[in-house]
Amino acid sequence: MPLTVHHLQVSQSERIVWLCEELGIPYELKLYQRSPVLSPPSYLALHPIGAAPVITDGDDVILAESEAVVEYILNVHGNGGDNFIVKPSAGRKEYAEYLYWLHFVNGTLQPAMGRAFSLRLAGVDEDNNQRARVENKLHQALSHLDNRLKTTGAWLAGEQFTAADIMIVFSLTTMRKFVPLDLGMYEGIEGYLGRVGGREGYRRAMKKGDPELNVEEALKGPPPEKFAALKGK
Repeated sequence: MPLTVHHLQVSQSERIVWLCEELGIPYELKLYQRSPVLSPPSYLALHPIGAAPVITDGDDVILAESEAVVEYILNVHGNGGDNFIVKPSAGRKEYAEYLYWLHFVNGTLQPAMGRAFSLRLAGVDEDNNQRARVENKLHQALSHLDNRLKTTGAWLAGEQFTAADIMIVFSLTTMRKFVPLDLGMYEGIEGYLGRVGGREGYRRAMKKGDPELNVEEALKGPPPEKFAALKGK
């Protein structure tokens, strides 16, 4: 049986489809639609945690968690080593930066986004001290990312595209469909997303995995009226 990517549409499992496209490896893609918002029973049955992404590989491997899946595919199917397109080897000077930004997404950025949006959607006022602290942490994370992209070159680890870029883009694009986020003040991030949109691997992955999703809208984010609605809460 081939490597199979089980993609819950409009979710962070788009990362895995994109990784496979960038590597140019053979894989089977199985699509699962939300019903209507959460995972359908067929997806929940794949893994005890019931969350995307999930891959299967042969009869023995069923794996979840984005970073674990990325590392598995790179090391088992991506020839590992010095394939710098997706992963710099440990001997390169970029390796430490690659590791940091690979884990920054789910370790810092996405939790900060989740906390901020939970308070917004709960109607917590902007003047509330707790919301102010949470919003400041999100701004701090985004500013840190923005500064990195303004100074490092084209991509997170330097001049070369890596799997760290594959990990972070969902949080800056598709995730904003559920949790609106205005990135207009972060010029480095906006320029970065423009470069992402120019990658053929990204375009192929989104067309295969989420053909009904407007990629241009995902890259630009929600319309301004959604931001205005949140400010009132």
